[in-house]
Amino acid sequence: MTGPAAAFARSLVGRPGSRWRLPTPALVVDLDAFEANVARMAERARAAGVALRPHAKTHKSAWVAQRQIEAGAVGVCCAKLGEAEALAAAGVADILVTSPVASLEVAERAAALARSGVRLALSVDSPDGVATLGSAAKSAGLVLPVQIDVDVGTHRTGVVTPNDALALAVAIAAAPALGLRGVQGYGGNWQHTKGAENRLESAREGMARLNAVVQTLRGHAHAVEVITGGGTGTNAADRELGVLNELQAGSYIFMDNQYVDALGDDEDGAFASSLFVQAQVISANAPRWVTLDAGLKAFATDGPKPRAVTAPFGPDDYFFFGDEHGGLMRPEGTAIALGQRVELTAPHCDPTVDRYEAFHLVRGDVLEAIVPIEAGRQSQ
Repeated sequence: MTGPAAAFARSLVGRPGSRWRLPTPALVVDLDAFEANVARMAERARAAGVALRPHAKTHKSAWVAQRQIEAGAVGVCCAKLGEAEALAAAGVADILVTSPVASLEVAERAAALARSGVRLALSVDSPDGVATLGSAAKSAGLVLPVQIDVDVGTHRTGVVTPNDALALAVAIAAAPALGLRGVQGYGGNWQHTKGAENRLESAREGMARLNAVVQTLRGHAHAVEVITGGGTGTNAADRELGVLNELQAGSYIFMDNQYVDALGDDEDGAFASSLFVQAQVISANAPRWVTLDAGLKAFATDGPKPRAVTAPFGPDDYFFFGDEHGGLMRPEGTAIALGQRVELTAPHCDPTVDRYEAFHLVRGDVLEAIVPIEAGRQSQ
């Protein structure tokens, strides 16, 4: 963050009441809730005897990644190489890129990142991807660990059949600059399904597909050391089914409205909302509502509406009022002052975070720190 607003925000750090003086709209993380969430998921992974590699597409922040690693995570996942490059530059040293590498340009960047000393693993789902990555790794004088991405029902990326995976494993074994790390299966479309039993059944079917790939590869003497995937919504199912030995859950640290609505009181939902957007009232002339300085540009819009958590407003009072503006229904008989601060939960945490350059870390009513979101703003 740069400029006068950022300088003013930094001047607030450590001052009583500073939480409620931020330049708005501001992305706020409640540290008490965040820290409890990090500790809870780390303990679940330890108790299940599986590795935790949280997905950094949720937060895109080296500070958050380091807190997760300090709590026991083996590293982080990134959705794109650009995210990995940004987090590595900020000191994150163990990264798995979960989207398949396709073009030579991206493969060459990946090789350069691995040469810098980062423990980098990559994903493939096609023979062309294997050939491209193998060529870049060979030119760089590296042996890159790769995992086979498996379509477990999402139909977004991944090989479809065990024989497709076997063909890729053979190609990887024939590439002197590549080494098979394992397999990946992620059911993104299961994560927001309502009902723990419904999510378990979806995960059971998808993990059966993944396990069929694992057994086929092992049956042909291919080592499959890491079986990675899973998410916040299926965390309990992932641990119960026992196919995965590395978990990629990410959104548990923040718990947006989509997850709160889907998971409810299920075990998967036992995490607190810790991510908020702070706004302020900029107009109170209308008799039935007031106007905030946080609209379509302040939130992701692919989930439920933002929900106010600051009195006197209720969770259903917010409405989008334009690019820069949001509205809040005015509680009858309540005086609302200009500049009055309101915090709202995020509809969908990942793309909401991507709209901002920094997290404002608060404890109680005090701003404790401001940390950058290094891999945000659509890192390529």
